[in-house]
Amino acid sequence: MSSNRKATLNYGDGKSIDFPVLGGTIGPDVVDIRTLYGKTGMFTYDPGFLSTASCQSTITYIDGDEGVLLYRGYPIEQLAEKCDFLDVAYLLMRGELPSTAEKKELDYVITHHTMVHEQLNRFFSGFRRDAHPMAVLVGVVGALSAFYHDSTDINNPEHRKISQHRLIAKLPTIVAMCYKYSIGQPFIYPRNDLSYTANFMRMMFGTPTEEYIVNPVLVRALDRIFILHADHEQNASTSTVRVAGSSGANPFACIAAGIACLWGPAHGGANEACLNMLEGIGDVSKIGEFIRQVKDKNSGVKLMGFGHRVYKNYDPRAKLMRETCHEVLGELGLGDDRLFKLSMELEKIALSDDYFVSRKLYPNVDFYSGIVQRALGIPVSMFTCIFALARTVGWIAQWNEMIGDPDQKISRPRQLYTGATQRTVPPMGMR
Repeated sequence: MSSNRKATLNYGDGKSIDFPVLGGTIGPDVVDIRTLYGKTGMFTYDPGFLSTASCQSTITYIDGDEGVLLYRGYPIEQLAEKCDFLDVAYLLMRGELPSTAEKKELDYVITHHTMVHEQLNRFFSGFRRDAHPMAVLVGVVGALSAFYHDSTDINNPEHRKISQHRLIAKLPTIVAMCYKYSIGQPFIYPRNDLSYTANFMRMMFGTPTEEYIVNPVLVRALDRIFILHADHEQNASTSTVRVAGSSGANPFACIAAGIACLWGPAHGGANEACLNMLEGIGDVSKIGEFIRQVKDKNSGVKLMGFGHRVYKNYDPRAKLMRETCHEVLGELGLGDDRLFKLSMELEKIALSDDYFVSRKLYPNVDFYSGIVQRALGIPVSMFTCIFALARTVGWIAQWNEMIGDPDQKISRPRQLYTGATQRTVPPMGMR
């Protein structure tokens, strides 16, 4: 990473200062400006951190121009085809894909941590029945630190490992409980003879009155959704987890912070917004008028599920999600599904229209994942909870990497102050 290259900043009256240029294994170089304030008395101004690297990381790499997504160097396409979610979880956490023995051990550990403390079940009764599942999820995950004191010492490697396993194992149980609570059905306890994703689907859709029948095609589809959403570099929620973790907060609190950030419609709520958009269009015959409104800046109509802050090419996750869409709808006999046909036509028009092509507004993963989840029977209100379940693995990997980074300091962004200068408080009668 070290380099003899320099970047020179010219400022003031003929002043200049050199900064090291650092190079990663792939991707853009960065200018190391850590000494900028100390040497010049100035900060950089970068709203949204669009040109700022906040950390070093070895976990995920994105090339938005080429449409590339790598987990620890492995293309997302290969992982989605050849691995299951816990393979990917091990990869993100440990840096390499597991051997047969390592995978067997991880499966056993995660499977035997899926139960939650029985008192936590009663915690749900404090929420209103009509509370949004994400509101419940934030509260319950944050409360985990009150139940598992034996894994909150972030300086203890064994504590960190236990808390990671607990979070990965218990999120499916808690997410399913959020759903069951919202619809007034009894909680379904996990079973140790099912896979991670099959167990989750049973807890979501099973009832005490009859045995839930596992459909391997649907399980694989949801498992692929988990893989595609497992990590995505330094996005808003991941950055939130790192910022919270930089203060020394326990991992349960940090993940709860990430969930809260993910809830935003510009982040984890995008697939819900996309499905609502398709419902709003309603029919293929109305796409032309919808496209016209999207192009009209004064209409306020937005094209959801297209474009991405990072990807300026076709989102590689969208291609995989599109294939999964076909598999699920075919398995369920929903090949004539109205929203899927509508999405196909909308994609076809948008990809051939110069207005969208010139702006590089390609379909992203949210464009299809909402349709798949809807076909699986997952309600719109649960979409972001599913996202949080999957992304917890990435958050944990990023949090653990941050804890071990010798350059890590408590996050403290600076500002460009534009408010009032110092003034005197006037007496009450003169205000």
